[in-house]
Amino acid sequence: MIRRLDGLFMQAYMTQPRKRLLTYLQNHADETLTAGQISEDLPEISVSAVYRNLSALEQDGTVRKVAKSGSREVFYQYMKAEECKDHLHLSCKKCGKTFHMDEAETEALLGSIAKLDGFTVDRSDTVLYGVCENCQREKNEEK
Repeated sequence: MIRRLDGLFMQAYMTQPRKRLLTYLQNHADETLTAGQISEDLPEISVSAVYRNLSALEQDGTVRKVAKSGSREVFYQYMKAEECKDHLHLSCKKCGKTFHMDEAETEALLGSIAKLDGFTVDRSDTVLYGVCENCQREKNEEK
């Protein structure tokens, strides 16, 4: 990949830390993770290298950076997974797990929005926040 930096073209190299980070993110594609969580799981990569690589991966669209309401932490999610394409994402505010909305449900919802409001949703960059079924069940069991 070639990036433009201050008018100069520079080659972005696939370093060992970036390869390890990408593999890790691919294996956790259904999760939103903080840089701290990633760093804890990849102690062979320095914290600064994790942040630096996440920033570069965000710029090229490989990861998405999300700030959740009620939290000052920033979360990252791998976006190049095949199952991410053309799906809306549902993210649990309690456990942080991200789900892909079923294709038929996605089409129905986006079709309704387009029909009622004349609005086209960018499905590649849409996350709906709520509480997943497992977290709801745990909450109900605590009562």
